[in-house]
Amino acid sequence: MAWVTAGLVLAAGAGRRYGMPKALIPYPDKLLVERAADTLREAGASPAVVVLGAEAQRVINAVPALPRVVINPDWSSGMGSSLRAGLQALDESVDAAVIVLVDMPGITPEAVRRVVAHAAPDALVMGGYQGRRGHPVLLGRDHWPGVIESAVGDQGARGYLKTHPVRVVPVDDVADDLDLDVPELNPHA
Repeated sequence: MAWVTAGLVLAAGAGRRYGMPKALIPYPDKLLVERAADTLREAGASPAVVVLGAEAQRVINAVPALPRVVINPDWSSGMGSSLRAGLQALDESVDAAVIVLVDMPGITPEAVRRVVAHAAPDALVMGGYQGRRGHPVLLGRDHWPGVIESAVGDQGARGYLKTHPVRVVPVDDVADDLDLDVPELNPHA
């Protein structure tokens, strides 16, 4: 059976350590938010949803071709509220959601496809990098209530994933887990 798998880009933060919202960072020829949305589109995740918060209108103006946008009014409380807002915005036809973070430009469509290949309502799947668990992350609908309840502050689904069996799919041959927390990590800055 082909499960309906939505894509969520979490892009609401102010990027305090970076000095600006990461959604608006060029890398190298596209803004990070556009790159993440394109990754989900190219991977076939549908519907795709981008969760914005800090400077949301500026992001929308900079990238008018974004897929559906959800504004997280509580974005300043951390990534957990963006994950909750994104999952709650998906309709009942969606069986699973694959999540990418705006500040991880090394996530590729192939990495997303590999993780999504294991989609099901009861699935929990993460990309694997030489033994480390990372993104993309797939959350089957059966897990959404527990994830929504536990997603607080900057934790997102981390706490929930630590206490439940997760399938780890190696993606390190087609992606990297570079996290652009500060400008010094951006080779295109």
